[in-house]
Amino acid sequence: MARAAVPGRLSWRVGRLAEARQETPTARTLVLDVPGWPGHLPGQHVDVRLTAEDGYSAQRSYSLAAPAEGGRVELTVQSVPEGEVSAYLTGVYSTGDPVELRGPVGGWFVWRPAGTQPVLLVAGGSGIVPLMAMIRSRRAAGSRVPFRLIYSVRTPGDVYYADELRRRARDDAGLDVTFVYTRAVPEGWPHPPRRIGVTVVNTNGWPPALTPDCYVCGPTGFVETVADILVALGHDPRRVRTERFGPTGG
Repeated sequence: MARAAVPGRLSWRVGRLAEARQETPTARTLVLDVPGWPGHLPGQHVDVRLTAEDGYSAQRSYSLAAPAEGGRVELTVQSVPEGEVSAYLTGVYSTGDPVELRGPVGGWFVWRPAGTQPVLLVAGGSGIVPLMAMIRSRRAAGSRVPFRLIYSVRTPGDVYYADELRRRARDDAGLDVTFVYTRAVPEGWPHPPRRIGVTVVNTNGWPPALTPDCYVCGPTGFVETVADILVALGHDPRRVRTERFGPTGG
């Protein structure tokens, strides 16, 4: 998931690609070794900067996809049309190659493992990335806080972390995962293609009386729709945290 980078006082560090995984035909997870990495919270992001030999540079921000393991961090990058940074990171970027990172950034859209409230995660497309960091952090911390994830994608082939999500839904006690497909569904799926609406959120989310912490991430229109639904259902707006992005990462 990409956003426009926000300047700050954090220092740039050089990370190198340790390994990569293809998540979908257009999305790639990058595992980076970043010496001196200070650690991060699930939901935070980093600025990534590329600099050409002639001095031209471009940067974007990408959500962290997993809890830190020492100096190792993960990003999942979606290739976007005419994307200078994403095209490089999802294409020619190879093991051992350097990239500059600055972060971690953000303190509002985060889940802390010490939390005790139920958690509702609602993702649209690549908006799953920071929410997956929360799911992974929950397991790593041994938290028993119940999580529910509603994940909306166009087709089954667009699901990030598909095998891992199915495994975690089966093995991680207290984690429920609901998929919503908007254009094509798997064979034998009980519902036709549909978008997230009041019925989906009300049926697969938490009742407002449980005061869950809600995290919604995806394209701007998707996030605004889901946030409005949650508030209309009676959820406390102060517990609805949103992260949005545009089609070019802006």
